Amino acid sequence: MKVVAGVDLGGTAINYTLVNPLEQFLIEGLCEYPALSTEGPDVCLRQIEDGLKIAAEKAGVHLDEVVAVGLDTPGPASSSGVLSARGSTNFVHADWAGFDIRKQLEVRLGRPVTYLNDGNAGALWGHFTIFGAHSRETSISAVIGTGLGGGVIVDGNVVKGKMGFGGELGHVLIPYQSIAGTEGLKPECNCGRTGDLESLCSLTAIAKTLLPYFLARYPGHELGKLDVNKAAKLVRGMAEKGDPLSCDIFRVQAHALGLFFDEMVNTFDPDVLIVGGGALETGAEFQRWFIAETRAGMPGQREEQAAIPIHVMPNGDTAGARGAALEALKAARQESLA
Repeated sequence: MKVVAGVDLGGTAINYTLVNPLEQFLIEGLCEYPALSTEGPDVCLRQIEDGLKIAAEKAGVHLDEVVAVGLDTPGPASSSGVLSARGSTNFVHADWAGFDIRKQLEVRLGRPVTYLNDGNAGALWGHFTIFGAHSRETSISAVIGTGLGGGVIVDGNVVKGKMGFGGELGHVLIPYQSIAGTEGLKPECNCGRTGDLESLCSLTAIAKTLLPYFLARYPGHELGKLDVNKAAKLVRGMAEKGDPLSCDIFRVQAHALGLFFDEMVNTFDPDVLIVGGGALETGAEFQRWFIAETRAGMPGQREEQAAIPIHVMPNGDTAGARGAALEALKAARQESLA
């Protein structure tokens, strides 16, 4: 076997990586190509193919040496890569409805293609960085971005579920009413649920719920003078500098995550909990504070479970592509043994 590629198809960019059979990644950092998914499947798949050629050149390998490709995209989609007939934020073109993106990319590239949703791909990368490629451990990853993605890895394998919705952690309900300082708060998720993890722990939650709630409690705050969506993007940076309102917002997010992790501890008894995404693309001091607040938000644990480690996912901006590549590498190995 030669090398395997990972392709992370996002809303604004496609990120690529390549990995060899020794699990060594041949591209450091981002290798991006602008995403044109809004222009429909034909344009987008051709663009993925063009970008793969550029990535191979950057890695110093010939395109013929790429024997398999791992793809990840935002959902909703089936475990085999069939996009929802109802579409999604990143696949608004009508031709994406019910489109089998994995199969069609496989036809275009003439190579085997595996598929994961972006949350599961990031979770697999986080698991790999801690345990390596042949682990038997269990990990739970929460990836905090515009929404809340993540994944469950058991015995080194992604839990996908019957229809591919395994690991949709953002839509797990939590007892948010127990978070201090949130009296009267009614967090509503874009999925229609009230009080799931994403409704509190995401950039969308900051703009939609948490910032308006706390601005009413901090009259005259400078963020109240801005458009709420622009203001929401400034909260993390201000929290790093110790702004009380912004720290309150991230405290609530961390405590919501702590409640969720408690549920996962009592469901899976995992070896490790992992947090990733833009919210944690910060300095080490803020990361330590956020993890400490997450643990503070967890109800009391059994003595044997109280010390389950919480890690920050490394290289978060490349997590999707690297996780997708690892999934394809595993499939390629299995195929070579068949």
